[in-house]
Amino acid sequence: MTRTKITGHRGARNLWPENSLTGFRNVLALGVDAIEFDVHLTDAGELVVIHDATLERTTDKSGLVRHLTAQSRTETYLEATTDTVPTLAEVLAILVDAGERQLHVEIKSDEAKKPYPGITEKVVAEIERFGLAHRCHLTSFDVSVLEECRRVAPKVERLVSVNAEWAAKQGGLSSFIDNVDGLVDIVAIHHELMAAEWDLITSKLPLDRLCVWTLNEEALIRPWLERGIGHLTSDSPDLALTLRGKIQSQSEPA
Repeated sequence: MTRTKITGHRGARNLWPENSLTGFRNVLALGVDAIEFDVHLTDAGELVVIHDATLERTTDKSGLVRHLTAQSRTETYLEATTDTVPTLAEVLAILVDAGERQLHVEIKSDEAKKPYPGITEKVVAEIERFGLAHRCHLTSFDVSVLEECRRVAPKVERLVSVNAEWAAKQGGLSSFIDNVDGLVDIVAIHHELMAAEWDLITSKLPLDRLCVWTLNEEALIRPWLERGIGHLTSDSPDLALTLRGKIQSQSEPA
């Protein structure tokens, strides 16, 4: 059975504040195989690690992420914490010494769902500055962003995400997979779509190129681990790792 690689989603947001320096420090102790996080670009030119294009859901402020200044960012606190919105450099400074753990760096779009001009070049420059290009996957739902990633940094691996709604907008899952097959190394598929289209998906891609997301309960996690899916993304990677260990020990000969 393939040993599924476990990814901590937004650090591990069920355990610590999502996309927080506290979360990134702590998740490493769990033994995850990869850490996923999100990057936006402010009008001031800073790369900041936060999921939404707006501040309301995860911080004590409101407004657009892109309007953060270097000063206001340090005064914007993640909800119910003393952590502020981190820069990409601050996150990479923590993860640079994390052995060979992979980093899934999602390049986000602005509030109008348009790519930030120049963000790909800036992200690549930062991961190269930290010597982390060989440990990174650049990720996005937007195929045009990933094509830009290939142009800017052809040697950095890529991951595309898709759910049922997005697949439908791209002409259906089958054609979507065909279109991205030569562009990305990993195809990350929402667990409901993965379950519904398992036969189609596995007829086109090997298990080690598939990632299922985002699974947080034993009843959902266990079947994918038992199938030997290549990658599994979770907000509760501690649970996924525990289950993986149990399944491996049960499959080993006495």
